[in-house]
Amino acid sequence: MRVKTNQSHNLSIRNAVSAIALLALTLLAPILKPAATADADRGKTIFEKRCTGCHALDIDKEGPRLSGVFGRAAGSVPTFAYSDAVKKSGVSWDAASVDKWLTDPDAFIPDSNMAFRVVDAGERSAIIAYLKQISGK
Repeated sequence: MRVKTNQSHNLSIRNAVSAIALLALTLLAPILKPAATADADRGKTIFEKRCTGCHALDIDKEGPRLSGVFGRAAGSVPTFAYSDAVKKSGVSWDAASVDKWLTDPDAFIPDSNMAFRVVDAGERSAIIAYLKQISGK
């Protein structure tokens, strides 16, 4: 009987810990989500000021459309004329690759035809958050 009591006690402790963890996540979710949303909102503002001269979300301009860019292979929008370097790069766009691209496109994919850089890491992070959000990621 003593073994059953210990097992029952351990189960009660596990249930209590699980309940506390669930409560903590429930309480933290509203706090954490607005921070991500705020970063994406800031990213939208920066994108609109710094990127829309060459890019749009749903149409190709001097640069390809960027809606749905996260998870997409570089050089894969069929209506845009990419450089051979971008088409052959093998890059799949995620936060790390977009960050490298925005930091220094020519260092990331030489001969890419994009000369624009975003030097400020905070601005890059915000733009990335926005692009992720509009890509549903």
